[in-house]
Amino acid sequence: MKAQSFLGSAAVGVGLGTLLLPAAALADTRVSPATTPVGGTVVLTTTCNPNGGDALFRVTGPDRDQNVRSTTAAAGGGLSAELFTAGFTLGTYTVATTCGDGSDGGSATFTVTPIGGAQAGGGGRDGDTGVLIAGGVLAAGALAGGAYAVVRRRRAGATA
Repeated sequence: MKAQSFLGSAAVGVGLGTLLLPAAALADTRVSPATTPVGGTVVLTTTCNPNGGDALFRVTGPDRDQNVRSTTAAAGGGLSAELFTAGFTLGTYTVATTCGDGSDGGSATFTVTPIGGAQAGGGGRDGDTGVLIAGGVLAAGALAGGAYAVVRRRRAGATA
């Protein structure tokens, strides 16, 4: 009977995780290319739903803290914008996206190199950390709920 309580609580936690993690995993931002020379163009793309409104890409780095608003539908769905890197300082920049509905659209990085520097890459992506943290929190909640159910059942059995 104790195992059933624990398994029931664990099943509820896994069920919640199954419902919540895909929503978090859908938020994705990509930058292409991941490396560009000064004066190059970087395409920012997010999987935010265009029906929720414009996506806001916040670009931060060595000499930037600027917002780029996207109203352009991306070819594979979502939204995209182009960013011209003329005047950017050499270094790595982070792009954090907020979807039009206020939800987090993920983040990515790109690097600005000297003209004639490193070859352009395929696109940066850094959105997996939040999903892993959310999964860990849900798993811990499931274990805590199962432990609570076991302790409560023991206490109820001890007083009866």
